[in-house]
Amino acid sequence: MTTIPGRLRAPLAFLPFLAAVAAAALVGGLAAADARSVYSGLDLPPFAPPAWLFGPVWTVLYLGIAVSGWLYRKSGGERRALAWYAAQLVLNAAWTPLFFAAGAYGLALLDIVLLDIATVVTVLYFRRSSRVAAALLLPYLAWTLYATALNVAIVVLN
Repeated sequence: MTTIPGRLRAPLAFLPFLAAVAAAALVGGLAAADARSVYSGLDLPPFAPPAWLFGPVWTVLYLGIAVSGWLYRKSGGERRALAWYAAQLVLNAAWTPLFFAAGAYGLALLDIVLLDIATVVTVLYFRRSSRVAAALLLPYLAWTLYATALNVAIVVLN
């Protein structure tokens, strides 16, 4: 049986985090096939971003989420934190199908509020073992809080 050299183990340990984040992104991407037309058909608040901005922002955020999880795992932190990390990814993956595919804006709002909570808890856990891992989640948290405000406005306006 061959073993993986130490210098390769750390980069390979990143792959499950990248795969998990890619799966969440894929679910969202598949459910967002008509996202631009749905988004443009909504009554939006003045602070709503242009539709083209979502793709680039989420690409950067997803990379940060994956690196954050990997760094936390490398730090030897608690498994409980990884359960919260997984929960926020599931909630993240669920939002787009709820909002865009199902048009269930109220359920999407509930989902994103739970996502906000799960992300805050994840950040607090990650901070105990890796401040960098926690810091990498802060732009994601800021964006989801902004998206929560946007979701609230869409529920009210539509």
